[in-house]
Amino acid sequence: MATKRQRPSGKWEFIVKNKAMLAKPWSGTFDTEAEGDAYCAKLEACLARGIVPDELTEKGESLEFLREVIRHYLLSAPVSDTDRQCIGVLHARIGATRLKDVNYKWVQAWITGMKRDLHLAPSTIKHHVGALGRCFDWASREGVVELAANPIRMLPKRYAQYTEADSKQLRAVGKKPRKDQERDRRLHPDEESSIREILSGKRPGNRQRSLELRYQKALELLFDLALESAMRLREMFTLELGQINLAQRTIFLDKTKNGEKRQIPLTTVAVKKIKAYLERVKKGNGSMLGFSLQNNLLFPWWDGQRTPDGKIEKASMIRTTTLLSKQFSRIFDAAGCPDFHFHDLRHEATSRYFERSALSDLKIAKITGHKDPRMLMRYANLRPSSLADQLW
Repeated sequence: MATKRQRPSGKWEFIVKNKAMLAKPWSGTFDTEAEGDAYCAKLEACLARGIVPDELTEKGESLEFLREVIRHYLLSAPVSDTDRQCIGVLHARIGATRLKDVNYKWVQAWITGMKRDLHLAPSTIKHHVGALGRCFDWASREGVVELAANPIRMLPKRYAQYTEADSKQLRAVGKKPRKDQERDRRLHPDEESSIREILSGKRPGNRQRSLELRYQKALELLFDLALESAMRLREMFTLELGQINLAQRTIFLDKTKNGEKRQIPLTTVAVKKIKAYLERVKKGNGSMLGFSLQNNLLFPWWDGQRTPDGKIEKASMIRTTTLLSKQFSRIFDAAGCPDFHFHDLRHEATSRYFERSALSDLKIAKITGHKDPRMLMRYANLRPSSLADQLW
């Protein structure tokens, strides 16, 4: 953790020590305490991933390597969690590339290497390319580097698909080309019934006893909210009571995966389920022993840890995500649908918006938070029977 002190002038001095990553402590001065906290949080996050700034070079200095641009980007730009993970990987893999060599030809060779050498899936390749493209966009706008044109923006459509030449080379070494898998798993009504039975404590047919489900009612509400709202797992288990307005039937999400605020309208079913759950918690229902609403959190699993700048503490979020994902994997397996994932509930909920409401695509995107219409349509996998019901 950074140490800090306020100088007589009113400014704040921060010192970051990391013997494993820094040869000497780094120090910096900021006008406000909040500004220093935010900057040091980003710096320490970089150090934790093994990214060591070269004396934190200021903008305007001559940069030689791609890793230096990446360091500036991670420290100074509002980078999403998803991009931050990708950029961290790219720093290790291609950070030693000289900036003078970064052009369209280099980008093509890099993508070919991800296919033939790393054997990455097209979706992973697109994530990496998109993250680096946004890094270059920011660096060019801020004057960190001078680019006549962002070479990544010159790529053709379907650049991540394996070509015949890629496939031929992979087959020569006993590998198969990767295909872009768009997951379209829907939840069958019988499967939903079976899952609800397991959540209620029923013993699976192939087991001697029921699953041990701590905070059973919270698990039931999490399942219901996922189906009724299309919220992501992390958006739900971090909910605070102040975000929920049952009178107006809304949930306000201040921070989402894409970094934007979002307001979720609640169905009457969701409102009823939340009210019943809150009542059970207040009465000390047996399945919710050990949890109260005094900490202002709706669910019992997340510890509420945040960074100095108010963001959810990453390690805490990953820990809770892993815990709940494993728990629901056991539940789905016991219900007879082991290939079903918790994130598939978001797909199912989005599809139900298309099937059960007259909402336009734009309104559904406002609820689900999809910024790219093409991504939204991946979720709109309507059942043929539902479409047939709308025909003459």
